[in-house]
Amino acid sequence: MESPNYLGIYLSKDTATVVCLGLEGKGRSVLGCFSVTLEEKEEQKPQELVRLITEGCAGRGLKFSDVAVALDCSMFMQHNVRSKFNDPKQIAATIRFDAEEVLGMDITDLAIAFKVTSSNQAGSSLTVFTAQKRQLSDILISLQSNNIDPITIEPDVNCLSRFILQNVSLPPDLRSLFCVLSDSSGYFIAFAETQETPSSGVALAKTEAMRTFLVRSSQERNDLLAREVPITTALVEADMPVNSIKVFDSTGSVDYQQLSKRLGIEAGSVDLVAAAVTGPEALADCAGPVGFAIAYGAALSHLEKAQSVNFRNDFMPYQGKKVRLQKAMKFSSVSVAVLMLAAGVYFQLQLWQKNKYRSQLYEKFEKQYSAVMFGKKPPPKSNPVKKLEGELKRIENVRKGLLSVTGEESISAKLTLVLEAFNKCAAQTNLNIDSISITTRTISITGDTSSRENTLKLFDAIRESRLEILQQDLDAKGGRDNFSITVTPKK
Repeated sequence: MESPNYLGIYLSKDTATVVCLGLEGKGRSVLGCFSVTLEEKEEQKPQELVRLITEGCAGRGLKFSDVAVALDCSMFMQHNVRSKFNDPKQIAATIRFDAEEVLGMDITDLAIAFKVTSSNQAGSSLTVFTAQKRQLSDILISLQSNNIDPITIEPDVNCLSRFILQNVSLPPDLRSLFCVLSDSSGYFIAFAETQETPSSGVALAKTEAMRTFLVRSSQERNDLLAREVPITTALVEADMPVNSIKVFDSTGSVDYQQLSKRLGIEAGSVDLVAAAVTGPEALADCAGPVGFAIAYGAALSHLEKAQSVNFRNDFMPYQGKKVRLQKAMKFSSVSVAVLMLAAGVYFQLQLWQKNKYRSQLYEKFEKQYSAVMFGKKPPPKSNPVKKLEGELKRIENVRKGLLSVTGEESISAKLTLVLEAFNKCAAQTNLNIDSISITTRTISITGDTSSRENTLKLFDAIRESRLEILQQDLDAKGGRDNFSITVTPKK
């Protein structure tokens, strides 16, 4: 089975950076990255930007299973909110009320995402992000119309935090504040614990504080940092104060020695993407390292098992897995139906062939049956074989003289049976026969014996000779027992 590829998209109003990651075990590889920018004359910005993203992926042959989006800091607001709950589900259920109270405004048209920065018995401190629902809706509809349905839409600073956790290592004795400066945005990220090295594959650090702010290109970076760092460190818990600042500046204009003197803590640079790319040529199509790092961090969103900082949890929840499951069920149902239909056709064909073969045999047998049965057809409901066996037995009886040609017992055969009965008991019973009348069906006999007892012995002899007594008339006259009986051969 091929390892899944993940696509991370960093979206601003006019620019998008895309990174495609391939994952094999704990290893990650950049399969492709590029940036696209809209011209000023473009009117439908989300639709056109997504079209450029789709064309860029298709042109580079990038294939992926899941997509995650990072939203530029110019498209959302960040707030510090206090909740009286510690359970994420309870926080999610009440976050709108807490945020509305802090902001002092109606937030019906805003989508909310939050991150728990610290918790205690009194409740939790939250970093809350808000974005316009209409803006998110335009982005989602544009992506979905191009067959891209992102699992998450996160703030860019959260994706950048994830990237640093996974790719940047620090000495364990330092509590560092990360500062990342692009051409137009600035990011501060502080971690509650020191993260392990990327080679371990597990990042134990937890993001404690995050800040975003806009940067003017003409702004002096040292002055900017000297002003913003103290504001940010004030947000960090005081049990272990920040003792160093690690800066990545896209312009390379920061004087770290001067900055260290102004802040009173160690200041130095950090190579943001060295651990994530094989060489500078990997970023040739990207607008800059910061956009690459944010898109890369978005693609890593599937690694987080806990609740993510996802605008879609509050607005237009992701239904991709459910839709895929429904499609899989429909495909399975269709497959089973086709399989059953094929099986039905197969067995129906087998039955048709057997019926055809039986019809051919019956047609052949019918001709042979008619030939020996004088034109008669085989009986439809009885067994023709038994019928033929009965006919064979009848012919043998005719040959023996037991039956007539028409199938009835012959007269000679009937008379033979009567005489056999007489011979068995004539001497014992002093039998006299007055008359014997034989028809096609019955034999009438009149006579007498010396006693009633002998007459009954005669009747027993008649029955033993395969004859059945249908009617009898007995009368005693002149010392003799007269009888008149009607008998027929037993069938």
